[in-house]
Amino acid sequence: MLVRHIGSGVGEAVLAAAVATVVAAIGLVAFSMVQWPAFNSSNVTRALTTVGQVGAAVLLGVAIWLVRARRWPWVAKALSWVGISTFVTVTLGMPLAATKLYLFGVSVDQEFRTEYLTRLTDGAALHDMTYADLPPFYPAGWFWIGGRVANVLGMDGWEAFKPYAIGSLAVVAVIAYVLWSKLIRADWAIGVSAATTAVTVAYASPEAYSAVIVLLLPPALVLAWGALYRPLEVTSAPASGIEGATGGTAVFGHAAAPGTDDAAVSDGAAASGDESTSDRAADRAETAGGWGAVLGAGLFLGMAASFYTLYFVVAAFAVGLMGLVSAGLAVRAANRSRRGAGSGSVWRAAVPPLARLVVIGAVAGVVALIVWLPFVLKMLGGTMPSSGTAFHYLPEGGAQLPLPMAEFSLPGAFFLLGTAWLVLRAGSSRRAQALGIGVVAIYLWCLLSMTATAAGTTLLSFRLTPVLEVLLAAAGAFGFVEGAREAYRALNEPGRFKIAVVVIAVVGALAFTQDIPRVLEPEITTAYTDTDGHGERADKRAPGAAAYYREIDAALLAQTGRARSDSVVLTADTSFLSFYPYYGFQALTSHYANPLADFAGRAATIEAWSKLESPTALVDALAKSPWRAPDAFLFRSSGDDYTLRLAKDVYPNDPNVKRYTVSFPKRLFADPHFTTTDIGPFTLVVVNR
Repeated sequence: MLVRHIGSGVGEAVLAAAVATVVAAIGLVAFSMVQWPAFNSSNVTRALTTVGQVGAAVLLGVAIWLVRARRWPWVAKALSWVGISTFVTVTLGMPLAATKLYLFGVSVDQEFRTEYLTRLTDGAALHDMTYADLPPFYPAGWFWIGGRVANVLGMDGWEAFKPYAIGSLAVVAVIAYVLWSKLIRADWAIGVSAATTAVTVAYASPEAYSAVIVLLLPPALVLAWGALYRPLEVTSAPASGIEGATGGTAVFGHAAAPGTDDAAVSDGAAASGDESTSDRAADRAETAGGWGAVLGAGLFLGMAASFYTLYFVVAAFAVGLMGLVSAGLAVRAANRSRRGAGSGSVWRAAVPPLARLVVIGAVAGVVALIVWLPFVLKMLGGTMPSSGTAFHYLPEGGAQLPLPMAEFSLPGAFFLLGTAWLVLRAGSSRRAQALGIGVVAIYLWCLLSMTATAAGTTLLSFRLTPVLEVLLAAAGAFGFVEGAREAYRALNEPGRFKIAVVVIAVVGALAFTQDIPRVLEPEITTAYTDTDGHGERADKRAPGAAAYYREIDAALLAQTGRARSDSVVLTADTSFLSFYPYYGFQALTSHYANPLADFAGRAATIEAWSKLESPTALVDALAKSPWRAPDAFLFRSSGDDYTLRLAKDVYPNDPNVKRYTVSFPKRLFADPHFTTTDIGPFTLVVVNR
């Protein structure tokens, strides 16, 4: 039974992913075949984005109608897959149609992400994005898959970044819908998937590799709650307080009312609502006792650990809270059912949910080791990481609790509706409980992060705002549907009420979605103003210094006679490493440096090299370097010096990075051991070995 349920779900997810891949590929290729004006100088692509969004909304509307009319279920599924993936492709692909770069171009954080994809496009083995001879510290899952995709398509990593980011979001969005459809009513699954996808695209898409986790988190929390909290397994006696005479499943001590539409159709989410007790018992027998949900929750956490560490830890924190809450509820339920019924420890009731929690963790650990094993083995081999600074960032958003539901805006009102629904349905809806525990976990994490500032660090809580917004969007979708249903009944079922609800939903959805390009305008604009790997700016203005990178690459290949991945380059213009898979001697900042690399030690060594008195001394110092020494230096020229503009951590200041310049006297390279080439504003110095 377990194999059948899992096989059915996986098969549908694979088919949905294939459809989304085709939709994204067709859309992106079609967009690239037209010479569009730049987004930051014309409204043409914005207008066409709106048209595409309306088309996607029509597809989803027809799918919902087919589901409710109980007609052609597979057609409805296919339309849902096409509609959701079309929405993602159009909303991100059309505004970026005239540039080869993704949101934020190769600026700020997107620089090291592009570098990572370039590294893993060059080879399938797991490597640190910057440093030679080190395993990756930042999870490589999303980037490794993207590297293989780019390799198959014969594209450079930087050029594959945009289509892969958009395509992966489209694929995961439909997979999230498939998961929702296994947990709740099919028509509701379409609506909540559309809502969470729109909010994810608006607020989380610039960081595509974390956005795929954001998309899956809401249904994964519902799945995990179904795995951990199974009151029917504690007792089936109606007098126990677990179930009431209404036939609903009690949660937090209260019985769910009939008609809650909380009925689950998959393993892991206990049935309630319109089903009878016997029907629910039969459903429980058919669903392998929740072990399918245990496996699914573990796989999700393992995937999260392989893609994005912070979201994995927060998701694991939420699932851990679920385990503790379910254990407490099981003990309380057992205590009520055994009053006056003889001896026996009620604490044993906590064992099943906690055992399932352990299994979830074990499954997650096994999956995570696929990516983390090289780093773990390096540590076990005696290479201990230096104290990293990845958590040394506290912007204003990390110093206060995120309250998107308090904003005076359309999404703010939607999030407020979701908040109200979470509170009102906490005692009767398993969906509300799961999403509510996720929201509580985020706020607890934020408080822990702010408390950690007293210890000189943070927990990066500012990055959790998109996660919170997506959870509230899921709750808002449920709140809107259930609220409309209750209003319909309270108003004695007026004839045109349903039409009015549909109109309100469509108007609200389109008002939000057509505003997404404005929300992402800074990120889109940067994609047009940054210089790409071909040395061009998509807005057709004069390119930056990166236009000389191709000439630098050609000179490096000719002068070293080695493959790019066999050379280490010391440069402050680290975007060069985003386009070409050379290893770097030093990372962009300490916050993105591998803890095994000793960022501070390398910085001190670079300064020490700059103060040497002769070329011979420099050659000797390079030979004695505790790390693999640079094979080339890429400098900027300033008078009698070559300069590197490096960075150091100055937390708790905001900004948390201070730039400083290290100057090398040109006389240090006036020796046959070095070959010096001036290229545009750069000077390339190759070490002759």
